Amino acid sequence: QLHVVESGGGLVQPGGSLRLSCTTSGYTEDYYTISWFRQAPGKGREQREGVSCINNIGDMIMYANSVKGRFTISRDNATNTVYLQMNRLKPEDTAVYFCAVDPLVLCHPDWDQVPYTHWGQGTQVAVSS
Repeated sequence: QLHVVESGGGLVQPGGSLRLSCTTSGYTEDYYTISWFRQAPGKGREQREGVSCINNIGDMIMYANSVKGRFTISRDNATNTVYLQMNRLKPEDTAVYFCAVDPLVLCHPDWDQVPYTHWGQGTQVAVSS
């Protein structure tokens, strides 16, 4: 059973930075694409927005247009951890951020349109003055 745990959320002022972590454990004999999604306040699970993905060795990365140039995804396979460095945060970045994994998902176009089997519990990010 693959377990996914996010951490690193918090309250930050506009223009500030946060770094989220996503750690996987359990069946991790292979390294998978890891993706970040976010669910804004008042929106349902079906309206989660894809933020970024990174493939198993980190040489394929994709970002949502809304975060390009501000967010950076990276991974450390030695510790089974994927990071999301978020800079120049805006109030509209406020959301619960989820990490998602599925052995069949690739970090290709439409990566955020396919179903994922494993999700973390989410970590809250609030951007407010």
